[in-house]
Amino acid sequence: MRMKVQESVQRRSRRARCQQELQISGEPFCDERGTNRRVNVASKRFKQDDEDYNCATSVHFPPHTKCQLCCKPYKEPRILPCLQSFCEQCLHKEIERSGTKQNMECPTCQRNITIPEGGVNAIPRNLHLDFEVEVAGYVSKIGSEGEKSCDACIEGCTGPAVVFCCTCAHFLCKLCHDNHKRNKILQHHQIVGLDKESLKLLPSIMKSITKRLCSQPDHEKEELQLYCETCQLLVCRDCTLVFHKDHRIDEMCNIAKVHKDAMREALVCAQEVTSKLPMAFDANDKMVEQVGTSRENAMLIITQAFEQLHQTIEERKKALFSETHTNHEIVALGNQLPTELKLTLKKVENVFLTPRLDTLIKDLSIFGHVTSSLLSPSQSTWSSVSVAKVKGIYCVKVESMTSKGERYPYGVLQVKAELRPKSHDEAVIPGEVEDLGDGTYTITLTPQTAGPHQLLITMDGQQVQKSPCDLYVRRQYSTLCKPEQVINCRGGPSGIAIHDSGDIYVACIDDNCIHVFDQVGQQKRTIGKKGSGDGQFSGPRSIFIKGDVMYVADSDNNRIQKLTTGGQFLQMFRSGQGQFDFPISVIIDQRDRLIVADYNNHRVVLLDAAGTWIRTIDRKVHSFENPYGLALDPQGNIHVAAFSSNTINVFSPEGTYVRSYGHVKGPFGIENDEEGYSLVNERDGNCLSIFDPQGNKVHTVSNLNIPRGVISRS
Repeated sequence: MRMKVQESVQRRSRRARCQQELQISGEPFCDERGTNRRVNVASKRFKQDDEDYNCATSVHFPPHTKCQLCCKPYKEPRILPCLQSFCEQCLHKEIERSGTKQNMECPTCQRNITIPEGGVNAIPRNLHLDFEVEVAGYVSKIGSEGEKSCDACIEGCTGPAVVFCCTCAHFLCKLCHDNHKRNKILQHHQIVGLDKESLKLLPSIMKSITKRLCSQPDHEKEELQLYCETCQLLVCRDCTLVFHKDHRIDEMCNIAKVHKDAMREALVCAQEVTSKLPMAFDANDKMVEQVGTSRENAMLIITQAFEQLHQTIEERKKALFSETHTNHEIVALGNQLPTELKLTLKKVENVFLTPRLDTLIKDLSIFGHVTSSLLSPSQSTWSSVSVAKVKGIYCVKVESMTSKGERYPYGVLQVKAELRPKSHDEAVIPGEVEDLGDGTYTITLTPQTAGPHQLLITMDGQQVQKSPCDLYVRRQYSTLCKPEQVINCRGGPSGIAIHDSGDIYVACIDDNCIHVFDQVGQQKRTIGKKGSGDGQFSGPRSIFIKGDVMYVADSDNNRIQKLTTGGQFLQMFRSGQGQFDFPISVIIDQRDRLIVADYNNHRVVLLDAAGTWIRTIDRKVHSFENPYGLALDPQGNIHVAAFSSNTINVFSPEGTYVRSYGHVKGPFGIENDEEGYSLVNERDGNCLSIFDPQGNKVHTVSNLNIPRGVISRS
């Protein structure tokens, strides 16, 4: 028993000495959570100086972990815009060699690189290579022959290391390993053996537990969890308060998802182009072969033409000599024929003796298209060169093909195109066609309205492949600056909705009714009056139309009313697991569920078509106050404009929190268009703000006066 107590005392003493030594050396042992907060501590053992880096430790690094300039493992690698990475010190030397601090030439790809204002330190760090070098060091040392010393003990205190702690980044002897397992803080650390099988698990384990820490002074212990979209850098929370104040900051996981999606799309496009390369090479080979064949055919035609010409002259000569002519006629013909023959031979020389295939084809084009295959409009293709936007130039490239699936190499075909809006009330837009003379055509169109259209392309009166085709014309929000139409509506207009017929319905707070206008702004009728009865209103704030049914947020009466668009009362909704208190907005989703913004109760309530409560989204779970506007994006997500919180919160159709976006001032109304763009009325900012599907503000329409309702329709 006494021996066990002595051993325990000795272990504690050794551990205390070990911690003291580590603290003196400036290398943290473990924090209060038992995790080594400095991820590159162990890697320092492989990076003390240039000599120790590769030689003294006998560490082997794979080729991809070595800098192409110094041929040594990367030290603080920086990644250039051309995606090449080099050590920080190597880049400093390259910049000094270039003689200018503004730009440099990439040593690998020779691309001209602009150096940011902060110099090399402002170039992003390649965290992936940092991790690869660190893990390579561990793997090489674990796999090397000979004993490994324990990193947690004082030199010479115990035996060799038997395991490696991935969390502490330390080799441990048996005694320290036992201490790890007994310690409540350390017992959950990831530990692997020093055998070959454990080497296979090391990279995946290190990747799951390694934390990337900030490199800014005084922030070394802060983890990089945020991303500054303004500076395009990973930052810690302290950096957002000091260096990135008022910048656009988002969670790293959200930005990573956006970049992953963008890279997937780029990869798909690259794969499409790559898949077409073999066809392009084959087409090039066929074209070379066809040029050779065409040359032989041209030489044959020239030979036959000369033979025929020679035969014709001979026949004409025989005919002249065989005919009976007077001496005067023979003399006259003898003087005339040599002159005519010389002129003819000169013309022949100009046409045939220096033949060119393109000139020959051009000369023969007056007789029609010279080709061995027939034009096939059904196999002819087209592709978009630009994105279709309202009042923007939309370009299409058409490629004519033969019945054999080859490029039809000649122009002068009758190609037509037109863009037809799905709404029959709008005019058809004709396309301007440019013949490029090589079997391809450029078509330009200028859409006038947003929304679904149909594109038709014909070639010699026949439809080309994939024609007609559905085409969606996007809005150009950047062109919004002043109203194209103004409807005078007194009485406190608040909510707005548009019927399929084009009639505009406006909920007026002061008039306590619904005003109906036609498309040109002329008032047609009024629905309802002040009161608390069926079909009567008191301060209506919002209106939503689906088909021939409209839903009105009758706010001061604390209810939602369902009526026909003609004004006939149908149904009333007063509660959703508790009475409504100033319901200010209502929308209907694809499942015919009512979604109500219950303003004073600080919640969003979901009801079925009969008015039965489904679920509640409230501020107890999600931090928002006074929900005002509601909208649905193309995925069915619910966007909630929280007036007092000055944020836009997004929830899934089932009510799960997804994200937040926008720094808005008193958001009132909100609407999402077919592409996922959000239009937000800011009461305190007196403006309309437009956000893209990722939540970035792309445009602002200013000089409005307390904007409330907003509606987006194609």
